[in-house]
Order: sequence, then structure tokens, then C-alpha cells
Amino acid sequence: MDYLWSPWRFRYVSEADKAAQCVFCKMAAGDPARDRENLILRRGRSNFIVLNLFPYTPAHALVVPYAHVDDLSQVEKDTLIEMMALAQQLNAAIEAAYHPDGYNLGMNLGKAAGAGVADHLHLHFLPRWAGSANFVTVIGETRVLPEELITTYDKLAPFFRE
Repeated sequence: MDYLWSPWRFRYVSEADKAAQCVFCKMAAGDPARDRENLILRRGRSNFIVLNLFPYTPAHALVVPYAHVDDLSQVEKDTLIEMMALAQQLNAAIEAAYHPDGYNLGMNLGKAAGAGVADHLHLHFLPRWAGSANFVTVIGETRVLPEELITTYDKLAPFFRE
């Protein structure tokens, strides 16, 4: 196993469970004038779309309800309907900007399921390309992202302007 040293991540990892406020709740409560800085692409009535800070692929985004809920059965029906409508808008934007070969959508509910933010559910939306799981990821256990998050934001943001 090769190691990629990233000591800057220790602060994030060591303080993740100690955060005074949920990262998604903090984003949602933030000033909409700072949405670009926070990578929030769209604010709906019950959900928002944000780029994943640690993406698996370019344009990996999340649809997040404003309600701080960790149990899918506790999410309001209207919130779920809007979540899927926002996922459709996200699909159209990514399709137009990136032309991927496919998509993965899903939720990791609970730490045991791999949830990075286990106490606030969210829908992952990942564009995929043939060969995107290349040798660097598979053998080198490293992801290579071809653009900065702010560049991805700037490519997708025009699709969400009203």
C-alpha cells in the first residue's frame, strides 16, 4: 500500500465529529451572496445543490435537504419530490456541460454505510465516464481530478440561474 501524505487533512478528520454545527446546516444558513465560495449551485424551497468538497469524479454534487435528518423515513414527502426534481436539473446541467457516459446516484445512510456526514442525509450525484476508474484509482488508490472545484462551479452555475 502506498501512502499519500496530506497532513492538512488531519484537522478536518480530527474535528469532524466535534463540529458545533453540521456542515450542511452551516452551508444552508450561510449568506446566499457567498454561494459561489461555498459551492452551492442552487437553493430550492426544501433542498440545495452543492458540489462535493471531496469528489470522486468531476461535477460530483450533492442534493441536500435543509432539514437536519438522518433517517430517510423522516423526510417530508414534498422535500423528497423536490430532491428528485433538483436531481433532474443537475442531470441536465451536467449533461450539457460535461457529456458523461453515465451516472451514479445514491445515499450512504449511517457511518457503517460510508456516510461522511452521517447525521444529515444527502443524495450523491456522480457523472461517470468509460474508463473513469482508471489504473491510478484502481492500482494507485489515488483520484486524479482534471479541474478545480471552482472551475466546475463556474461551468455548472449558469444552468441554475433563474
